[in-house]
Amino acid sequence: MILVIILLMTSTLRFPLLLILTLSGAAIAAEPAKLVLALKPDKNPEAMLAERAALATALTPLMGKPVDVIVPLSAAVITEGLANGTIDAAHVASTDLAKMIPDAATAGAATLLLAVEVNGKTTYSSIWLGMKDQAFDGVESLKGQRVAFASKTSTSGGVVPLYDLSKRGLIPAGKGPDAFFGAGNVWYGTGYVSAVERVLAGEAVAAAVSDYVFFGDKHLTAEQKATLKVVATQGPVPTHVIAVSRNLSEANRTTLKEALLGLGTSQAALRDKVFGGPLVTIDEAAHLQPIRAALVVVSAMPL
Repeated sequence: MILVIILLMTSTLRFPLLLILTLSGAAIAAEPAKLVLALKPDKNPEAMLAERAALATALTPLMGKPVDVIVPLSAAVITEGLANGTIDAAHVASTDLAKMIPDAATAGAATLLLAVEVNGKTTYSSIWLGMKDQAFDGVESLKGQRVAFASKTSTSGGVVPLYDLSKRGLIPAGKGPDAFFGAGNVWYGTGYVSAVERVLAGEAVAAAVSDYVFFGDKHLTAEQKATLKVVATQGPVPTHVIAVSRNLSEANRTTLKEALLGLGTSQAALRDKVFGGPLVTIDEAAHLQPIRAALVVVSAMPL
């Protein structure tokens, strides 16, 4: 109040303008005109186009401001956007968030807002899929065989199965998957379907993917699944999460959390289609712990 009186006395014309500018700047910083929500590009692009439009329409009235739902070209773009504040929130794999927050004591570029619940749980399994007419049973039976991983960075199709092989002592410390499968026998794809297609084409005997690739109905046809079987199971795999940028205000985080949870009442089918299931509150450290442990081991492997 003293400062106001002094300014009024020394610059009665400039002060009102300066006051207005200061308040306006604060308002802009605290309340962005829109909220940007990113979806990881792991589905059919055309299907995601329809989903993002429907999600934006559903969330806008719940947020009380326009919501722009985007699908960046890669997870790396999402990570950078969360760090610099150009993306406010994102639906990402637990691995993506764990890489942004290396350990529970470190404040990363983003934080966990909600986790996806699948079949009543916040974990699922990674599996090895093989042809039903082949005798492979158990991961040990795959020694020296050609295999396909969904990708080097996939949580259930890469990180978790590699970690499982290490824990079983099938990949020695300091070695990579070639030590178990054999040189030239390891192939990395661009997603779940690309790995399974190698098996269906006879170019690999097993593919590392998520359990919902086989037990769900979004990735493979009924005819394809009829020829396949689960060779081995590993995990647990923490489910995907909604991560929010640390640049997002607490008020906006709270509103977004309420809006996303509100989809369960107004748009449950859309929520499940976009995110894969209900969204629930969960402890960040507990949810990320399994994948953090896996990343420590797998990051040291030559792939």
